[in-house]
Amino acid sequence: QVQLVESGGGLVQPGGSLRPSCAASGSIFSINAMGWYRQAPGKQRELVAAITSGGSTNYADSVKGRFTISRDNAKNTVYLQMNSLKPEDTAVYYCNAEIATMILLVDYWGQGTQVTVSS
Repeated sequence: QVQLVESGGGLVQPGGSLRPSCAASGSIFSINAMGWYRQAPGKQRELVAAITSGGSTNYADSVKGRFTISRDNAKNTVYLQMNSLKPEDTAVYYCNAEIATMILLVDYWGQGTQVTVSS
């Protein structure tokens, strides 16, 4: 069984920073791409940032220059450094990872962590 466990969300004032993390555990053979998505109330889930196993990254236009995604392959963990946060960044943030077990390649999702940007 594979699990993604997120932590590090919370309430922050505009202009502040947060650094959520997401750790994968279980019967993992390898992890391909990892990413962060977010879903605000009444909106569809959208990609925020993604990173390949080799370290290539891509970002949503709305977060470029403010957010940085990184990963520690030894710890099976992905991070999202969020700086200069804006109220429109408020959403539930979900971790995603494409994980290979011995027999399957599956997309896994974390449970979500709430990020609220408000004064």
